[in-house]
Amino acid sequence: MIPSLNRRSVMRLAGAAVLAAPFVARARAAAARVVVIGGGAGGATAARLLAASGAPLDVALVTADRRFTTCFFSNLYLAGARPLESLTHGYGRLEAQGIEVVHAVAAVIDAIGRNVRLANGGSLAYDRLIVAPGIGFRWDAIDGYGRGAAEIMPHAWKGGQQSALLRRRLAAMEDGGVFLIAPPQDPYRCTSAPYERVSLVAYYFARVKPRSKIVILDAKDSFPLQALFEEGWARYYDGMIEVIPAEFAGGAQAVDVHAGTVMSLEDTFRPAVANVIPPQMAGRLAQESGLADASGWCPVDPTTFESTRIPGIHVIGDAAIAAPMPKAGYVAAHQARIAAGAILQSLVGRPAIPVEVGGACWTHIAPDHAVSERASFAITDGRIALTALSISATGEPDEVRAAAAADAEGWYRDITVGMFG
Repeated sequence: MIPSLNRRSVMRLAGAAVLAAPFVARARAAAARVVVIGGGAGGATAARLLAASGAPLDVALVTADRRFTTCFFSNLYLAGARPLESLTHGYGRLEAQGIEVVHAVAAVIDAIGRNVRLANGGSLAYDRLIVAPGIGFRWDAIDGYGRGAAEIMPHAWKGGQQSALLRRRLAAMEDGGVFLIAPPQDPYRCTSAPYERVSLVAYYFARVKPRSKIVILDAKDSFPLQALFEEGWARYYDGMIEVIPAEFAGGAQAVDVHAGTVMSLEDTFRPAVANVIPPQMAGRLAQESGLADASGWCPVDPTTFESTRIPGIHVIGDAAIAAPMPKAGYVAAHQARIAAGAILQSLVGRPAIPVEVGGACWTHIAPDHAVSERASFAITDGRIALTALSISATGEPDEVRAAAAADAEGWYRDITVGMFG
């Protein structure tokens, strides 16, 4: 389980002895201003950690949305196992903690003037800036698939409206129809999630539309946890799921939303519902501010998650280049701890303390049947290293998989409390 992120976590991260006396010495000084852009797993967690640290800080969180719907656990919503409301959270508790929550689009970062200009005409000065811009999509990667096409063939790779749209499409589909999902090439957000989605849509079909089929038109030749998924599919959804790896078809090459078709190198598919997940990159703000490099992602110093392109700005979450850490919600929360700790240390003129972080990720094959990955990462000498990895084994008994599903529910409670209070 990922531990709850509370003040004690911050003190352990930055070092209790370091935080005590020096902050007393600064108590009469003007509070430092930290602005956090992005209200998801990385940004909201970082804002809470900083506000709870006891340091002389003014913390502002910039998020366009008044309520945030998590992308993690959205596949359970697609299966009909959770309501969308259970994945949707407000920012009231952050405001009660003294965080200034600004509901606006961050339009421009002025790194020289240390100022964030907002789309509504306002601006926020900062001493330190944390940016958690999430993902953007490479709209030119699949011919015919752009923002408008996503309203017909949803990607559902951001929580909220897109998830609800895909759910409606699946509910309206006639029994016997085909659901096609087109996962992208690496890197992308949450690498096992397309196959969890396949599993949970199959769970829904098995109960409501048992004659329906699922086609995976993959841009890769293999996928994470493949043996575990294939074991579960053979048991629960035998004959329902067809995998077409890249070596045979090259993944989704083009779409025609008006004809309802998806084209590979070899074939044209006309599914009842298409879920096209485009290749990804760091979100818009990272691109326009120069935080992203030619890869489309943001290089950082892993000791602090400070950008290596623009000093004074920390980039956390999916947008950061942090391999071997995956792009996942639990990782974003841990990166928030690293960046927050580095900022707290900088207030007293001390270098960041190298830390080891670890956590777990759960993947559902059915609502009461989950597998897990547990990993630890050490950040030393300016590099991230995977120090331990444990993955569920094939052939585990049902009670182990049911316990993993229960653990996943506990993790969801913990991480969202860490984000929103």
